[in-house]
Amino acid sequence: MSDKDTGTGSTRNQPEQPEPAGAVVPPAAAVAQVDPRLVMRQQGFSGYFSEFKRRVKGGELGSLPVIFGLIVIWIVFQSLNDRFLSAQNLSNLSIQIASTGLIAVGIVWVLLLGEIDLSIGSVSGVSSAVLAVLNIKHGWGDVEAIIAAVVVGVLIGLLHGFFFAKIGVPAFVVTLAGLIGWQGLQLYILGDQGTINLRYNSTIHKLTSYYFEYVAVGYAIAGVLVAIYAVTRYLEHERRAKAGLPVIPIQDLALRTAILAIIAFAVAYVLNQWYGTPLALVIFLAFVVVGDIILRRTRYGRQIYAVGGGIEAARRAGINVTFVRISVFMICSGMAALGGVFAASRIVSAGQSTGTGDVLTNAIAAAVIGGTSLFGGRGSTYSALLGMLVIGSISSGMDLQSVDSSVKLMITGAVLLAAVVLDSVSRRSQKASGRA
Repeated sequence: MSDKDTGTGSTRNQPEQPEPAGAVVPPAAAVAQVDPRLVMRQQGFSGYFSEFKRRVKGGELGSLPVIFGLIVIWIVFQSLNDRFLSAQNLSNLSIQIASTGLIAVGIVWVLLLGEIDLSIGSVSGVSSAVLAVLNIKHGWGDVEAIIAAVVVGVLIGLLHGFFFAKIGVPAFVVTLAGLIGWQGLQLYILGDQGTINLRYNSTIHKLTSYYFEYVAVGYAIAGVLVAIYAVTRYLEHERRAKAGLPVIPIQDLALRTAILAIIAFAVAYVLNQWYGTPLALVIFLAFVVVGDIILRRTRYGRQIYAVGGGIEAARRAGINVTFVRISVFMICSGMAALGGVFAASRIVSAGQSTGTGDVLTNAIAAAVIGGTSLFGGRGSTYSALLGMLVIGSISSGMDLQSVDSSVKLMITGAVLLAAVVLDSVSRRSQKASGRA
């Protein structure tokens, strides 16, 4: 009986015909998945514009808002005072943001867990007090005193992490107690004198007073930073390609590297017009770059993002959540201690006011303004750099205009609120588009 007779002759109901003899049929698993973003990029400028709109609608803004805001801030203040973008002012700005910037780098790690550390200002103060007492009153060498101050900070972080991760006390309460307690310890260590002056031209003082005067050094540092970025991104490209995952085209990587190179060498050129590249800026950038490499390129870093994304899911994935939490608080307090060392270096003394004032708020604000989410799981150490540039630029520009400090605080608070609102809106957009 024919197919026609049995009523199965309809083309719609027939099974797919086999491929001709000799034809190679790729298995379904071998079919490459094409990232729609790559297709858009092949369309030229219109493709990039479409990709930009897709990212905005999906809440994937990244660092674009803060970079745009920084450009606007620089344009406004430069139009008000032509000294704002001068080599002298930018060099001073790079040193001014170093101490609080180092503290902000540490707070980024805690924010990635979705937690907060309110004690970083007090930790920086007590560490600076330890530094001064050991160096001046007990005759310790500069390097030994610096190491001891940082170790004190790390041990404080270990204590915070223990009560938080092991005992179960909320991080807010633990670090709030630390905010009060470590400030009291700072006053006790300093004693009745209240302020201990450090030695000029010592290693401690040179942390914020030394400049690489040779022009070639600044350009070499810029070249190293660009090379690190290019190599790490290329290795990531190769790793994803071997795993069969979508990759960014080499042309895009080359373009991004070229843009970074232009910025890095421009900064080196400007700084060389004054005294040269400040050592404080180099150390700050080193911690930013190394921190980003650890967070994004190591298993430990991925575990931090995983814990920040969801504790229970991280536990089920076999991650030692307790270890991750304790270690992150140790890193945060260690960076706060290092920031305290730089703060003491800049004013060549350690006193009762070190680590107080707006240190805590500026460090947290810098991390959030730079793009690190308060809700955990999203951000990088580059947030500390971008956020400190924003806060430092606002402060420097207003100082040049002789604006009252009260106005600076109000504007910084408004910028912080805008960053948090943007973060919240971004998260809602991601959930709506199924990306959160």
